[in-house]
Amino acid sequence: MKRILLPAGGAVLATGLLAAGLVGTAQAAPDWQEDVMAKDAPSALAVAKFWLKANGHTTNLGKATPFGQETVPASKLKAAGGYTPDGKPGVVAPIGEEKKTAAKVKNINLPKTVGKVFFVDSKGELKWCSASSIQSKYRNLVATAGHCVYDTKANDSVMDNWVFVPGYYQGKAPWGIYVGKTAWTHYDFSAFNDYDRDAAFVTVYNGLHIGGGKATQVTAKEFAAHNGVKYIDEKPITAEEYTAGVEKYGADGPFKSKVVDPKIETVAKPAGVDSVESVAPYLTAEGKDGVKLVGAEVTKSVYDAAPDNYDNNAKFIGLSKVIPISLEEYNELKAAKADGKFLGELLEVKNGNQVVGWTKQQFFLKKWIKATAQVKYWVETYFVVEDFIKDAGRLGDNVGGQGFTWNQKPQQTVFVFGYPDAPHPDGNDVYTGVTPKWTYGKTSGKVYVSAAEKVEEHIGLKSSFTPGADGGPWLVKYSNAKRLGYVNGVTSLFGDQDGNGRDDLITTPYFDGEIASIYAKAANVWSGSILKK
Repeated sequence: MKRILLPAGGAVLATGLLAAGLVGTAQAAPDWQEDVMAKDAPSALAVAKFWLKANGHTTNLGKATPFGQETVPASKLKAAGGYTPDGKPGVVAPIGEEKKTAAKVKNINLPKTVGKVFFVDSKGELKWCSASSIQSKYRNLVATAGHCVYDTKANDSVMDNWVFVPGYYQGKAPWGIYVGKTAWTHYDFSAFNDYDRDAAFVTVYNGLHIGGGKATQVTAKEFAAHNGVKYIDEKPITAEEYTAGVEKYGADGPFKSKVVDPKIETVAKPAGVDSVESVAPYLTAEGKDGVKLVGAEVTKSVYDAAPDNYDNNAKFIGLSKVIPISLEEYNELKAAKADGKFLGELLEVKNGNQVVGWTKQQFFLKKWIKATAQVKYWVETYFVVEDFIKDAGRLGDNVGGQGFTWNQKPQQTVFVFGYPDAPHPDGNDVYTGVTPKWTYGKTSGKVYVSAAEKVEEHIGLKSSFTPGADGGPWLVKYSNAKRLGYVNGVTSLFGDQDGNGRDDLITTPYFDGEIASIYAKAANVWSGSILKK
């Protein structure tokens, strides 16, 4: 959705850091959307703790799934005319651009700036996208797709519990976790879901390292009262040690036992069982001396052919009685009997020609069994772990930041990074989402359009990337030695151009002066530390 926006009093990019860094200015001042994410330090700390646990291990980080499309690629994107720059090309150098190296490398070195953003969507589901650290005045800025920040299915509100984890790998955050403070995007995306503006910039607080410190042994009562990280160490013991421990510490002490995998076997009828009175002790839940009398259900014909005594496989008359049931149960059992899942008989009770009730009768043969219990004995030792929380410093100081450029011509070589994960419809899992991947090539000279996403001017690249790579940076002039380049797009849509059910195209919004103006606004905003010094 294109709107003509007039500048308010001249160029809008000449502020702070970017006054000297931006070359070329936008010809239009867009309406940007600014939204608070974690409003203060306590809120941000709660978000970080939601994702990270003791010793750097994770719970929710590892449970998240890719956000966006499912396994079916988007409908075919149509190619149209050329791109439309709205001013002169511009560029901002990356963090660390001044460093030089003569190293010669053959493989593609993955940038430390790339990572995952994690959030909770409007359905309460744990999701992730890809993103990158980018140059800014306070070295605190993340670039990603707008749909990885604003939930287009929930009145375009910002996602909950939004964090960036650079260098994410198998639930670990090697450079810390960075909580989103303020989100910036184009008003046309936040208000109208215009994917021609599907880009967002998020200022983040200083990173945090959260882990577990020294473990301390405590009593069972102290263990129960501790709300932080804790664990129980179990040591196997003998039955004699268990008995002695219970005598010393009582039934609520650390000495425990439980029955595991009891062995059940069919045995002969106990001696002396020849009457209703003598069989009674064996009908209790515990039985007598470990022996119980139970029923094995059979069909009526098998029941009728069985003897009438107290041996195994004799009629169990006590269980095989006629029982009144409701019409609802009658209909359920009638359907089950048709499926072979009910062996009994069903009858309608009539008074003349009128049905006045319903009954069931199941048929059982006697079965004498004995359960030989296998008992496990152990003693518990209780430990609690005091968490530690450390300030990891600014994002750009730890991993650097990519440069930024806009109003560039297409058909340039770009390197695209991200965490693709979603499988193809044929079940072929090309990517795992565990580590960042890269794809590269020359972008299309034509633009791609899609009415469903209000796309009129996306830049495309042939690629097999799948969802999960959403929001990953498109870098021009990427230096393999320095692992730095210039963000000129973010992965927005995936397409299946040949109709074979596989993603073969990724697209990005065209980065023009309007997006550059939003970047300039976000790149000059301070965020600070979550922890007090």
